[in-house]
Amino acid sequence: MKTSEIKKGMRILLSNGWYATMKDNLRGSTRLAEVEGFYTETGSVYSHDIVAVEVNGQFQKVEHTEKENKLKKQLEEFFG
Repeated sequence: MKTSEIKKGMRILLSNGWYATMKDNLRGSTRLAEVEGFYTETGSVYSHDIVAVEVNGQFQKVEHTEKENKLKKQLEEFFG
């Protein structure tokens, strides 16, 4: 599944191991999600940090676009 196919209400798994629920139907480098971390809060997440999506009770791996991978690489280089 591609990140552009993730719709509002879908449950996702982030690269840091936290779960979240998608809160928008947008496309792009950032998406709005309700993240269940140390606290549950709603905010922006990078689309390249979404690693899996729950579909029919099973998590499916997410395919990232070249643009998403490029942004991830740039952020890793900038922040170390």
